[in-house]
Amino acid sequence: MQDSDCPLCQGTAMDDALMRTEVWSDDLWRLTTVRVGEVAGLSYLEPKSHIRDITALDGDEAATFGTAIANASRAIKEATGADLVYAYIFGDAVPHLHVHLAPRRHDGSPLINEMIKGTRHQVILPTGEEVWASDRYPLLPRSLMDAAISDISVNLGGDPVPGSEPIG
Repeated sequence: MQDSDCPLCQGTAMDDALMRTEVWSDDLWRLTTVRVGEVAGLSYLEPKSHIRDITALDGDEAATFGTAIANASRAIKEATGADLVYAYIFGDAVPHLHVHLAPRRHDGSPLINEMIKGTRHQVILPTGEEVWASDRYPLLPRSLMDAAISDISVNLGGDPVPGSEPIG
């Protein structure tokens, strides 16, 4: 199914406007690579059908997602000489699932391996363990973290984590 208002549902017709080139496709997926940017090989893997976000993946797209992302990542890594390929899914700006595949080299890449914003500092936990925390976003209470772990486990058919209360 396509969405006439979605730029990604228009396929190759929008590639010039989005400054990208299709480098691979099959019946379900397409991979495009950007022509302008700070990272050579930055690419987008997206389903040809209008699928809003990763939680809506099902059917053939869900069954082939792993193979598509692995093959695309390997090709990008080999072509760019990257040490690894980051996979990002944001979804706020364009409501069509698209995985950003970003090759990263350890010798001066503009990409960072930080998921949380802000300068980080070292924190010693009550257990004596050391972690790095953002100066902008404090560490959340352990009870909230445990509740999330428990709820995710239950949502996937597992058991609750002992000693935690559900979030909702």
